[in-house]
This record gives sequence, C-alpha cells and structure tokens, in this order.
Amino acid sequence: SKTQNLKSSIFLSLLLLSFPVLSRAADINKGAEIYTMHCVSCHGASGAGVMIGAPNFAQNEGLMSPDSVLVNSIQSGKAAMPAYRGVLTVQDTLDVIAYLRTLN
Repeated sequence: SKTQNLKSSIFLSLLLLSFPVLSRAADINKGAEIYTMHCVSCHGASGAGVMIGAPNFAQNEGLMSPDSVLVNSIQSGKAAMPAYRGVLTVQDTLDVIAYLRTLN
C-alpha cells in the first residue's frame, strides 16, 4: 500500500541520516595521504608489503572482505599492526580502504 511504502521510505531515510559515514563516498586521495603517513613503512609504497606477514595489497590480499570487516581489522589492529581506533576515524579508514583497492 502507499501508506506502507511511505513509512518504509521515511524509515530508510531516517536510518541513512543516522549513519553519516554511509552518505559520503570514500576519498581515494585522502586515503593515499593517510596511507603514506601511517601505513607505508610496513606495507610499502606499492602495497606489496615490507614487513614479514604484511598482506600484499598489490595482489588484493586481504581486501576481498566487506568494508565493515576491514574497518574493524584496521581499527583493532592485529599482531604487529597497531590499532588505529582513536587515531583514524571510520571515514579515514574507509578512505584508506578505497585507496588500497587501487593498488592492484
């Protein structure tokens, strides 16, 4: 019914407004700047990885997961990689992920 469709549209609009990160596209150029500042020393300029165990982003290694999983990984850190929660915003992290996907 029209009433149900209207209610659904309003609900979806309000839901999207409550998540501003979803409304802004990732910025590859900003992601490149952040990557250079925080990531290049371990992951290399080309993304091929400098440290043992670092994923090879130039071959899409580790980048096939959904953005939400990658954001959580970067924000939480793992093994030698420090946690970036409190250092990078979620939007900054999405910008880096978008940039990483250009390295292949």
